[in-house]
Amino acid sequence: MSIGFYEANAEDFFQRSVDADMRAAQTAFASRLRPGARILDAGCGSGRDALAFRQMGFAVTAIEASPKLADLARAHTGLDVQVMNFDEVAWRDAFAGVWACASLLHVPRAELPAAVARLRDALTPGGVLWMSFKYGTRDRVTVDRAFTDLDEAGANELLAALTGLELVAQDLTDDARADRPGERWISLTCRKT
Repeated sequence: MSIGFYEANAEDFFQRSVDADMRAAQTAFASRLRPGARILDAGCGSGRDALAFRQMGFAVTAIEASPKLADLARAHTGLDVQVMNFDEVAWRDAFAGVWACASLLHVPRAELPAAVARLRDALTPGGVLWMSFKYGTRDRVTVDRAFTDLDEAGANELLAALTGLELVAQDLTDDARADRPGERWISLTCRKT
């Protein structure tokens, strides 16, 4: 369902998200990694964050489930963005960091632990996973997109369903896009143990 939305609205979504100011979160995530480390941008959307990390000197691999968004992200970043969904992630001990900005929120709640586990497995020991969700408690469909919202209790429940991840930071922020006043996000920074 959600991939169909992005296929039909790729250009509009790209334009609305490519300039969102994520510098604070990007910098906090990058500060936990060694210079030049390998990062997986899991669900890169417009490629905004993948490009920022590449410009910081990191070795970036980017994946995106929507072929049309992947094409736009390729053109924007110059990276070879792979068309891939979370079920297809099979890397093991490959990345020092995994960045999942507003992407895991489209995974149904029952499937979320397995998707996060695949990203955890892609990390090297001590690696850092950053993920963000719209703040709330609902599972909902809005304009042909499925959302799994999380609050603090939901985040704790998700992490309790997993092994090998330690929560190191949790932040509540306003939406970085100017056209979304009042929307809140929760982000989790975890370390692979």
